[in-house]
Amino acid sequence: MLNRFSIVVLLVVLSASFYGVSARSAADQDNKRLKERLQVKIDDWHKSAKFSGATLGVTLANGDSFGLATGYSDRVKKTPMKADDYMLAGSVGKTYVAAVALQLVDEGKIDLDARIGKYLGGEEWFQKLPNANDIVIRQLMNHTSGLVRYEFNPNFLKDLLKDPYKVWKPEEQISYLFGSKPPFGPGKGWDYSDTNYIVLGMIIEKVTGQKYYELAKARLLKPLKLERTKPQTGPKIDGLIQGYAGKGNPFGGEDEMIKNGKFVFNPQFEWTGGGIVTTSKDLSRWAKMLYEGKAFSSEMLKEMLDGVESRQLGPNSKYGLGVIIRPTSKGLSYGHSGFFPGYLTEVMYFPEDKIAIAVQVNSSVPKDVGRPLGRAITEAFDAIKNSDASDSEKRDQGSR
Repeated sequence: MLNRFSIVVLLVVLSASFYGVSARSAADQDNKRLKERLQVKIDDWHKSAKFSGATLGVTLANGDSFGLATGYSDRVKKTPMKADDYMLAGSVGKTYVAAVALQLVDEGKIDLDARIGKYLGGEEWFQKLPNANDIVIRQLMNHTSGLVRYEFNPNFLKDLLKDPYKVWKPEEQISYLFGSKPPFGPGKGWDYSDTNYIVLGMIIEKVTGQKYYELAKARLLKPLKLERTKPQTGPKIDGLIQGYAGKGNPFGGEDEMIKNGKFVFNPQFEWTGGGIVTTSKDLSRWAKMLYEGKAFSSEMLKEMLDGVESRQLGPNSKYGLGVIIRPTSKGLSYGHSGFFPGYLTEVMYFPEDKIAIAVQVNSSVPKDVGRPLGRAITEAFDAIKNSDASDSEKRDQGSR
């Protein structure tokens, strides 16, 4: 028979279990109402614009996450967009590259303030790189190196279209800068450039003796259970939905980016300039884990968030080590924007509220999208905060 003490313990355990189930049930109801509100928001956005479709990913302060979708993944076939549809994330991929680099800094394999010649100085092409002898790792990561974009160089675009399925080597990509005059000396200006992260990728592979994508999978994607995130390694990408770049775009002039089951050129060239295929939900989960210090030490998080002025990204914006630090009408945000022909991506984390939101659109035509993706995110944030207040009020009324 149970004694009095055992009965008391049993009642406490049963009460705690019941409370836990009850609390989870209430949270599920709150999330259901929130999803309904957000669905109305993104459907209204879609109706007011001309883009094919979009997905929204949300990870709340308590870690709950979900995805929503609106419109079409293929507007010709009228295929409904799904919340877990894959899109190319463009430059948001730099956040993963930065995370791997900062792990290597933690491990003493890379020095943020060492000159890049320490790692690449032995390469025969090194002295042809603008500012080669004076750039430090940190300047690659915050875009103050003076290395301009290779990807919009007219000669690169011409060569890409001439041989669209070429497999590019990093030294071939950065060669479009060889011998050119830099716009400023290292640390003397700011100019966003994929070239910085291509050079960083070369350093990551040099010091580890491993391929970047294998490092990203082993160090980030697998341990953080980012199961809907994968490398962008060739023109055939399983599950990738159609992207629309608008007729006459500089990357081939085609509106549809996927023809006969493969990309119209090899997106492999983006590599450590971005190079990630993912979903909005996985992006929101990644942002929350990244900016809450789950990818590396708290010391490295401080380094990442130590930004430099980057007016090109908006008033009072700063760029840290692979992160855009941006004031918004809803408070400070950490995150990144992404462009790849046919796709636009934005992800933001709001540290004061510990909420992460990501948006992906399968169009890279700004006028078709109808509004900046950052605005779509802040509107979603508003809906979340209003939902929190409304649900809290309902619970208070129910307990009276």
